[in-house]
Amino acid sequence: MISFNKTYYVYILASKRNGTLYIGITNNLKRRIFEHKKKIIKGFTKKYDVTQLVYFEQYSDVREALTREKRLKKWNRAWKLELIEANNPQWKDLSKEVF
Repeated sequence: MISFNKTYYVYILASKRNGTLYIGITNNLKRRIFEHKKKIIKGFTKKYDVTQLVYFEQYSDVREALTREKRLKKWNRAWKLELIEANNPQWKDLSKEVF
């Protein structure tokens, strides 16, 4: 298998602290968060104004990233909130720090 040394991100967006959550995956976090914030793509995040990057993980293997995304989506809400709180207790919009 050919390796292109790509980086993949699993991320969680929120509408506000303890608000609506969205879990996604991308190979370009900066571009994808920009698309969410500017509401370029129609769908869930645009409809519910879910634009704050509150958590993300980085992977070099797309299969690992996809597996993690699927697992997180199956988690109950309390576990997702605990994950965010453990890593970002202030619920800061991390896109401001990352970019």
